[in-house]
Amino acid sequence: QLWQLFGNDRFVWNQMLAMANKRYENNPKSQFVGEYDMNYLLKRFKQEYPFLKASDSTSLFVVNHNLAIAFKNLFQHRGGHPRFKSRHSAKQAYTGQSICVVEAKRRLRLPKLGSIRTNKTSQLTDAKIKRYTISYDATGRYYISLQVETEVHDLPKTNQRIGLGMGVADLAITSNGVKYGTLDAQWLEKQASLWQAKFSRRKHRATVAMHQWNHHHQLSKMALNDYQNWQRAKMTKARYQAKIANQRKDYLH
Repeated sequence: QLWQLFGNDRFVWNQMLAMANKRYENNPKSQFVGEYDMNYLLKRFKQEYPFLKASDSTSLFVVNHNLAIAFKNLFQHRGGHPRFKSRHSAKQAYTGQSICVVEAKRRLRLPKLGSIRTNKTSQLTDAKIKRYTISYDATGRYYISLQVETEVHDLPKTNQRIGLGMGVADLAITSNGVKYGTLDAQWLEKQASLWQAKFSRRKHRATVAMHQWNHHHQLSKMALNDYQNWQRAKMTKARYQAKIANQRKDYLH
């Protein structure tokens, strides 16, 4: 179901982008279709493509909003032309603005998905959820990110000061003499490099095998994704890289 929702958002983005590109090709002087007009087209889209009804309607509005922002940045020379999204991308995500309800400890109810198991729901007792994002990363894990509205109270002042110096041999040195060393992740970095090399070799072999098969078999074509060996190496490499990133982030925090 999550992959259906990912695909629906990607489908709307690609369709709207293709229509904008075609409109410009037919008449370069035509006015750009804004966010309001793209939202109006969603009604026709749902009639023509019924599978879009499985998505949270607000997530499709967010897609149009992001596309309108991308074109606005393009017109103001702050970014490049928006690109089409691929289902083979390592990261997939969709964002909605509907109401999310905290049902119980580690239980959250989301639109179209129902009740899901999560954690840290105790931190949402005095917060209003404004937006939610569900994402899938290269390591095969799913994450939910929440944008909340709450009151933030200032911590009491200690009236003390301290200086921090960022070094090369040490991560930081405080003015009172405390040193924080760099993170030691040599074994993980070695494994990540090893699996990066394995991934490159396996993908090259799969590409060669695919071209050879397609050359000799005209009726049954093979695609690169039909070879699973390089995809397993891709997953292992991504997990080692994620471990290094998570350890660095945890150490900095």
